[in-house]
Amino acid sequence: MNIQENISLKSYNTFGIDVKARFFVEITGLVQLQKALELKAYPKKFIISGGSNMLLTKDIDALVMYINLKGVTVVEEDENSVEVKVMAGENWHELVMWSLEQGYGGLENLSLIPGNVGTAPIQNIGAYGVELKDVFVSCAAMEVKTGELVGFDNEACQFGYRDSIFKNEAKDKYIITSVVLKLTKKNHVLHTGYGSIENELKNNGIVHPTIKDISDAVIAIRRSKLPDPKEIGNSGSFFKNPIVSKKAFDKFSKKHPEAPFYEMDDNQYKIPAGWLIEQCGLKGKRFGDAGVHERQALVLVNYGNATGKEILELAQKIQETVYKTFKIKIQSEVNIIK
Repeated sequence: MNIQENISLKSYNTFGIDVKARFFVEITGLVQLQKALELKAYPKKFIISGGSNMLLTKDIDALVMYINLKGVTVVEEDENSVEVKVMAGENWHELVMWSLEQGYGGLENLSLIPGNVGTAPIQNIGAYGVELKDVFVSCAAMEVKTGELVGFDNEACQFGYRDSIFKNEAKDKYIITSVVLKLTKKNHVLHTGYGSIENELKNNGIVHPTIKDISDAVIAIRRSKLPDPKEIGNSGSFFKNPIVSKKAFDKFSKKHPEAPFYEMDDNQYKIPAGWLIEQCGLKGKRFGDAGVHERQALVLVNYGNATGKEILELAQKIQETVYKTFKIKIQSEVNIIK
């Protein structure tokens, strides 16, 4: 096992924050993962995968374990659907592209989401009317204390809006090693009613879209709004869209009838956090090398040499300003490592 010392994590997190790992090891197999967890010489362990949903604000005084487990296999199929097992280190968007090449439906709305497959269940990734839980069958996770592999089905994961058991009672107790997804082979259910997908399809003269058409539309929309982490450090949407009760929404909408919103199934309302931030005049604002992206107020960016602390301070300033203006609390979607 090749354990290195004082390794920069700049290329292992999409914000491009230059902090150091006291110790670092790349994990490419399950037995290796078990052995690394058993290392008593390194009592503190820290897990990193795609690095797309975290903000590092300090050096990591621990053994940083980079989960790079690879492999995609079909485990079950019939004429209508297929179940695919995907190892945690696979890139999410590359998986979506692979599924489309096979003609498998279900992931097209989740195109271009940054990060790796192993972190997808943690926050129940979602976009344009689809969430991971809609195609999720189960995942395997290694218990940190024992090194045992444990299975979690859809119900056991307790999925919520950008939420799961892995963010709550199971936080830091398990390392997700693989995920099983159920995708369609025919009679695909297309989700075109969310965001600008219908407009994008219409602009391209597409009346009867395929799953590839949906993916292309989502990619075009995301690229028009969101910066590429390879070009400018970011973690995608930094904040969750707040969900409020009908009473709170009625009070809010009386003051702000022009505000966009999405009515939920359970008599609650989702208000776009990006709109709230933009109304506060923060869209496109830059504070040193930390800033709010000029095309999407939900995205915080590192223009080059911002520290994690500077981005965190900006996030807190945004939260305070939104609450002062609208009396609505917006929460971070990104995992902040303090």
